[in-house]
Amino acid sequence: MDIAQTLIRHNLVTRPQVEAALPQAAGKRVDRVLVEMGVVKEDDVLRAFAEELGMDFVEVKQESIDKELLMQFPTTAVFRHALLPLGRRNGSVIVATSDPFNLEAIEELSAVSGFHLEPVLARRLDVIELIKEHLGVGGDTLNELVAQRSAEGIELLSDLSTDDSDLAQQAENASVIKLVNELLVEALEQQASDVHIEPQEYGLTVRYRVDGLLRVQPVPESISHFFAAIVTRLKIMSKLNIAEKRIPQDGRIKLRISGREIDVRVSIIPMVHGEGVVMRLLDKGRMVFNLKNVGMPDQMAQTFHELIGLPHGIILVTGPTGSGKTSTLYSALNEIKDPTVKIITVEDPVEYQNPGISQIQVHSKVGLTFAAGLRSILRHDPDVILIGEIRDGETAEAAIQAALTGHLVFSTLHTNDAPGAFARLIDMGVEPYLVSSTVEGVLAQRLVRVLCKHCKEQYRPDPDEIPEDFPVPAPDFLWKPIGCRECKGSGYAGRRAIFELLRTDPEIGKLCINRASTAEMRDYALKKGMISLRLSGFQRVLDGSTTLEEVMRITKRDMMG
Repeated sequence: MDIAQTLIRHNLVTRPQVEAALPQAAGKRVDRVLVEMGVVKEDDVLRAFAEELGMDFVEVKQESIDKELLMQFPTTAVFRHALLPLGRRNGSVIVATSDPFNLEAIEELSAVSGFHLEPVLARRLDVIELIKEHLGVGGDTLNELVAQRSAEGIELLSDLSTDDSDLAQQAENASVIKLVNELLVEALEQQASDVHIEPQEYGLTVRYRVDGLLRVQPVPESISHFFAAIVTRLKIMSKLNIAEKRIPQDGRIKLRISGREIDVRVSIIPMVHGEGVVMRLLDKGRMVFNLKNVGMPDQMAQTFHELIGLPHGIILVTGPTGSGKTSTLYSALNEIKDPTVKIITVEDPVEYQNPGISQIQVHSKVGLTFAAGLRSILRHDPDVILIGEIRDGETAEAAIQAALTGHLVFSTLHTNDAPGAFARLIDMGVEPYLVSSTVEGVLAQRLVRVLCKHCKEQYRPDPDEIPEDFPVPAPDFLWKPIGCRECKGSGYAGRRAIFELLRTDPEIGKLCINRASTAEMRDYALKKGMISLRLSGFQRVLDGSTTLEEVMRITKRDMMG
């Protein structure tokens, strides 16, 4: 069957498009190159093949999969050939494939399983995703490891092992390396920010944090037998002590996956049933630090630009861990970065290396704390200073002194809202008059999940559904998540920030000196027109970016006296 002729005959592509694709084929089939180029959709190609070959095209995600039948097939062959047994029909087993021409694979699976197979066509990524969902990430690799264990008659990487060199050698087993790599690659494909590997009394749980929420990642039950191997492999990659299992350890892995540079921060903590591992994935290729991409409303962006253009003072960004504070600060630094401006940062850790900016890594064990680093920085004649986080009174005092001596200081603080930053600094022991005279502005932010553009739907909200503090008039239509293959059924794809910006004025200064409560400051700021996090979120609801439920999940109602 001439694939190119088939696609042309079905009016899916033109001859010039085929000719343009041929030089890029280099061993690949022309249809796959055309799909990669975006000339034709995989669905249309598969439907054309199905019609030509007398096969069925199925939406495999809508099919019910016979799990008991699936477990009768060898995992390695299922993974290697991306063939997914679905169920029985007329004495045969229906098998989903994206490649109708790989007859050898179908014959091999038929021979090793003993079943007569009837192939149907389905999208390749859908087939692979369902195989991972039902057999777990790394299922084929674990199959090899289980075979090794049974052949060798030993428990691979037993928790009782005390021989460090043996432990290291076993963790360097090619299959263990492959298994760890598969867990990391799968996390990146799902655009996860964190990977949690958690030992339980019976088994092991792997969870990925995607768009701020944790989701359980299916893994084969047999993975629990190799938990010690996985942890040891990660320790070796992070340059940690593989023999030490009693105290927490932190490390870092630098990877290059598919041409992308990935930084992995590894934290290992002893728990009741073994060592728990959390990995923070920093995909450098996906990060673009540009203030226009941050997504502030125009009026707020103008005010923030004025703040970061000041000659001296303190600008704070507040919010919980993982709310995008570092991205906003890096974007602000990039905005003011210039050969005539000396910018120095003290961070723990340095998450992203930024050309043109001098960055210092905190090293508490040798006394290089935020406060100590900041004192040393001042001798390097900076114009702008970024302190990763103000955690204590000593760092707060050092930041205040830097601002008083003519430097522009950026930092982060963990508070629930913008007005709370003043009270937090005073609680740390900084004199109120110093806080009021140095803090120029506070930006609070959160991240809300964005509705998937492929499947979101408009609906008419019930009046009872609209919160009392929603800006009037209430909208006639809002958007809701549905879930599709593009967003893996969640209804959301990616996140964007919502903001609350408080610029210090004389009245805020007076309230600060008088040690006014956060509620009083917030009340004044709202009356002066500050857009709160809640209102900022509602604006994203009105423009169809997110949902009411998402905004109400991460913000509190604004209370005004």
